[in-house]
Amino acid sequence: MTGPETRPVTGTTLAEVAREAGVSIATASRVLNNSTKVSAEAYRSVCDAASRLGYRRHRAAWGKAHRKMPAIAAVIHAGHHMLFTEPFFARFIGAAELELAQFYIPLLVTSVTGPLIETVGRYLQGGRIDGVIIVSDHGPLPLSGSLATLGLPIVVVGRPLHTSPVSYVDADNRGGARTAVEHLIATGRRAIAHIAAPPDTGAGADRLAGYRDAMRAIGAADTPIAYGDWTQASGVHAMQRLLDQRPALDAVFVASDVMAAGALRCLNRAGRRVPDSVALVGFDDHALAAQVRPALTTVRQPIEEFAAVAVRRLLAMTRGEADDRGGTVLPTQLILRASA
Repeated sequence: MTGPETRPVTGTTLAEVAREAGVSIATASRVLNNSTKVSAEAYRSVCDAASRLGYRRHRAAWGKAHRKMPAIAAVIHAGHHMLFTEPFFARFIGAAELELAQFYIPLLVTSVTGPLIETVGRYLQGGRIDGVIIVSDHGPLPLSGSLATLGLPIVVVGRPLHTSPVSYVDADNRGGARTAVEHLIATGRRAIAHIAAPPDTGAGADRLAGYRDAMRAIGAADTPIAYGDWTQASGVHAMQRLLDQRPALDAVFVASDVMAAGALRCLNRAGRRVPDSVALVGFDDHALAAQVRPALTTVRQPIEEFAAVAVRRLLAMTRGEADDRGGTVLPTQLILRASA
């Protein structure tokens, strides 16, 4: 059901969006009001139709009348346990807060999954927020698809896997992963496995693609892969699966430093010396990479620069000075330490 808060800014109506998407008006309304009670296919169809037709919702008048200062929201598309255990989020949020502090603008942070998506969407729609940074957007129902209809400036951190009308900032995950595996190859390793991140994330998919690029270049037919979920425990389990399946492996490229720390624990427990028996390379260059023993060779992604670029682009959008589409890809760097 639509009301004053969901009237389109353009002349496009909800009925036109529903007709374009091939769904009922009720289904289109549920999607555009961030309800989770729709199928993934209907969700994508409605968001694509709304984007093509230029459908945008008005923000509520309450916020315009009563808000005394601007505010930016960082919406982390992950469970709260990841928000407090994955170092990427803490570094990004800290850097974004510092960037915004120069302009006396607060950063409001929330993590969302499942039913909370609808609640957060309604809050953002209320006129209290001037722009949104979405971090770790993923899965069959990405936040960027529904939030793009709110009429707010949006920047996504990480390449969206699905077609999206919003701007994004990302690292060269594919190139960085390829460089990491090429380093292992250059040191004489050939039986190289990969502990991959969830493939429904842009970073996970791109780092997996980079691993495969490098292995394909040397004609490797055997590319053993085990999947983790960004946690250290999943790195332990994935490494054990790889050792069980490929006991002769001599190197592992891991899609994150946190999972690599878990892989290192597993290798030590199995009596496989790093790097003599198995070389190990991670990705991110978190503080953890220099703290483990042996210190972890890894790919550095510029997280603080992510935050600065995302904030500056978002603020430019709020002033009408920047296009709200397109992506910026920042370079990565291989950091050599003792593990490979």
